[in-house]
Amino acid sequence: MSAPPLSRRALLVETGIVLAVSLGASAIWSVLSIIRKLTAEQALSSQTTAMNSSVTPDRPWLDLAYQLTGITLALAPVALVLYLLARDHDSEEAPLPLRQAARSIGFDLRHPGGDLIRGLVLAALVGIPGLGLYFAARAIGVNTSIAAANLGEHWWTIPTLILAALQNGILEEVVMIGYLFTRWRQAGLAPWLIIGFSALIRGGYHLYQGFGGFIGNLAMGVIFGLVYLRLRRVQPLVVAHTVLDIVAFVGYALLASHLLWLR
Repeated sequence: MSAPPLSRRALLVETGIVLAVSLGASAIWSVLSIIRKLTAEQALSSQTTAMNSSVTPDRPWLDLAYQLTGITLALAPVALVLYLLARDHDSEEAPLPLRQAARSIGFDLRHPGGDLIRGLVLAALVGIPGLGLYFAARAIGVNTSIAAANLGEHWWTIPTLILAALQNGILEEVVMIGYLFTRWRQAGLAPWLIIGFSALIRGGYHLYQGFGGFIGNLAMGVIFGLVYLRLRRVQPLVVAHTVLDIVAFVGYALLASHLLWLR
């Protein structure tokens, strides 16, 4: 016998709690970050936002441990939402089938070729205009400069940046799209509200980069939401997001010292 469905109130409370311990909390910190940057003496366009930074640059082995631990712990909300979604399929015969929960949102490897192709196409459609938006926002003074990789030169730098990109793709798409779209649909929210709220939160937790980052990720959230409603699969979105971040992180690490316009 399956678990009884949650009430509308319970569904909304659950999603609120999940957001409070994951990307919703990131959005709140991001708002505080942009306020701090806007009220600083230095102009926003003259400030730099550092990502993927070393914690103990003088001890590379410990720095690697910090990076891998951060990547692993950041995926805890993914395990949480899959556990919560598994309750929809819970029964005495198959208690908490996490694989079935993942499949219900299309977070699986059943269609690797199609997911890869769709993900690469989506990455190109989002990434090329996004890069233009970033430089335009910097030019008009509403975005910081993004230093996307600051781990130094080690054998593990590129693999760690790739893992960080994969973590971002899995975390954001499983939570913001797969989980929230499922729960808010069960709560009876209209599709346009679901897309809008999810995209707004996505833009919000990128606001620390500046207003270009906010607008770009807001648009990305809308596009990804529309694609998910059509395909009902998170996996192509994970591929697209991971590819975008790999290009940003690894590209910056390899080229920043040679291309002044990246700084």
